[in-house]
Amino acid sequence: MRLSRRGVLAGLGSLALPRAAQAVEQNRFPVAIEARPITAFEPRSPDRRRFGALQFRGGLVLSCGHPRFGGFSGLWRSSDGRDLVAITDRGYWLTAKVVSRNGRPAALEDAAMAAILGASGRPLARSRSFDTESLAIAGGVAYVGVERTHEVLRFDWAGKGVDARARAVPVPSEVRRLPRNRGLEAIGVVPAGPLAGTVVAVAERSGREDEPTLGVILKPGRPGLFEVARHDGYDITDLAFLPSGDMLLLERWYKPWRGVGMRIRRIAGRDLKAGTLLDGPYLIEANLGYEIDNMEGMSVHLDQGRTILTLISDDNFSFIQRTLLLEFELPDGMQS
Repeated sequence: MRLSRRGVLAGLGSLALPRAAQAVEQNRFPVAIEARPITAFEPRSPDRRRFGALQFRGGLVLSCGHPRFGGFSGLWRSSDGRDLVAITDRGYWLTAKVVSRNGRPAALEDAAMAAILGASGRPLARSRSFDTESLAIAGGVAYVGVERTHEVLRFDWAGKGVDARARAVPVPSEVRRLPRNRGLEAIGVVPAGPLAGTVVAVAERSGREDEPTLGVILKPGRPGLFEVARHDGYDITDLAFLPSGDMLLLERWYKPWRGVGMRIRRIAGRDLKAGTLLDGPYLIEANLGYEIDNMEGMSVHLDQGRTILTLISDDNFSFIQRTLLLEFELPDGMQS
C-alpha cells in the first residue's frame, strides 16, 4: 500500500487518540464512600424533627479512604436531587448519585472524583487557584468561586462535565482586594425576578469582626456591589436560592478546639440590589449539641414539590472532624 504524508500523519494521530482519551479518562477516578445514617439531628432528643423553621429529614456521615476525599466547601444537587456535585478546597470535583429511602438520604452511589481543570488543562490544584470554595450550577454552566486569588470561574458542565476547563468571569476590582483567606465563599445563580440568571457571590468576611461583608452581582456589563450584615462573629460560607428568588445564607462560627456553630438566614429576593445592606431572619441555629461540623456547602432542590435544603461540611482533612451531609425541609408555609 502506498503511504502518503497525510496518511502517515493520520495514522499517527489515530495512534495518539487512545492515549489522549485515556488521559482524559484518568482525570476521573472512582471512590468508595461509606455512609453512616444520622437519624436524629439532636441526639438528646431523638424524636424531635422540627428545628427553628426547618424539618430535619436525615443525614449521613461520609467517609472514604482516598486522600483527595474531604474539605468539601461547595455543593449542588440536581432539580430532582438525584445527582450531587461537590468541590473540595484543594481543587477537586466529587460527583455521585444520592440514594434515598423512606424520604431520607441513605447512600452515595457511582461516586467519583476529578481534578478541576484550569484554562490550559492543568489542574487548579497545581496552581495559585487551588482554593475552590463555592459552587453553583445553572443552565448547564458550573460557577466556582476561588479564595485567595479572588476569582470566579465558569465551566461548560453540560458539555464536558469534570473535563471542562475554566474560563474567567470578570469581577469588579473590589473583589480583588478582599482579604487573602476571606474571599468568595458563597455563590449562586438567581432563579427568578429581575436578576434571573445572574451570578451572585458573597465574601466570607471582608471587614472586621461584625462589620458587613461584601457581595457582588455579576451581571454582564453592569456588575453591582452590595453588603450583607454579619452578627455574633459568624462568617458566610455559602448561599442558595429558593425557587421564589429569596436567598438563603449558610453561616458558620468555627474555632479549632473550641467549637462550631451553624445557622441559615433568609434574605428577601426583592431586596437584592446594588448599593443595599442585606439582612433577614434566621431559619435555624445549631451548635455542637447537634449533629453538625464545619458546615460550608448548601444547595436547594425540590422533592415532589417539597423544598429541600442540603448541607455538607468541610472536615479540613482532619481526623477529629467529619464530613456530614444533612437534609432539611422548608415547610410549605415558609416557601413564599
